[in-house]
Amino acid sequence: MQEALDDLVKLLDLEAIEVNIFRGRSPDENRQRVFGGQVAGQALVAAARTVDDPGRMVHSLHAYFLRPGDPNVPILYEVDRIRDGKSFTTRRVVAIQHGKVIFNLQASFHVAEDGPDHQIQMPGGLAHPDTLPDFKTRMEPYKVQMGSWYDVPRPIDLRYVNDDPISRRGKAAQGQQVWLRADGELPMDPTLHACIVTYASDMTLLDTTVLPFGLSWDSPGLQMASLDHAMWFHRPFRADEWLLYDQSAISTTGARGLAGGAIYRQDGTLAVTVVQEGLARVGQ
Repeated sequence: MQEALDDLVKLLDLEAIEVNIFRGRSPDENRQRVFGGQVAGQALVAAARTVDDPGRMVHSLHAYFLRPGDPNVPILYEVDRIRDGKSFTTRRVVAIQHGKVIFNLQASFHVAEDGPDHQIQMPGGLAHPDTLPDFKTRMEPYKVQMGSWYDVPRPIDLRYVNDDPISRRGKAAQGQQVWLRADGELPMDPTLHACIVTYASDMTLLDTTVLPFGLSWDSPGLQMASLDHAMWFHRPFRADEWLLYDQSAISTTGARGLAGGAIYRQDGTLAVTVVQEGLARVGQ
């Protein structure tokens, strides 16, 4: 799947069309709206392109999904250079289509510093990712049900630790765990790895909010969409090596669901923390 990953890297390689203005495209896929992880990843690329110090790495981002993205037209990303301090750089990015803002993001970049180190521990006793079926193998029993989406090339190798989304319908759970990695090799560019994981972080997390009700993304009458997304980047990682995405349902009420995720390197190092709220509307 190196070709699919190369296509994702190209997707994230925005075109600079003016100072602080970039243009991104969407893949040629039969989608009703742009995948949220794509917009977040491209927006982070736009922000990073305006950070002059290569030693400053993204440490956090906070974003809102405001309108569905149109996959048939380019997306313009406008960057506001809010602050360049001694230790931190802050950027605000708005994504625009058809003259309207569809997404905004604020990202902060930090100079590497030494200090005390602490983290929550990675769950133990999990199956090794190489022993688990990949997405197409796992979902093969539902190939007809999934239609053309089943055969779409996937740049992210995603492996469910427990049940797949369809077979677990009707089984209540408080969270889920998936292994993920970029399906191929990436260059040594920490910012690119952060953008790839930002892209991947929007996969499966919102599904977690309806697990306590035994629902899945194919449940009749279920409407879901990302509303806001926050990430904190703690320690270095490679997106093309296995990462555990340990997800938990925090709260679901009022047609909104909130889920949190911890992303660990395979050696147990906590690399990223993610929190996302989304629409979780049932039976309408």
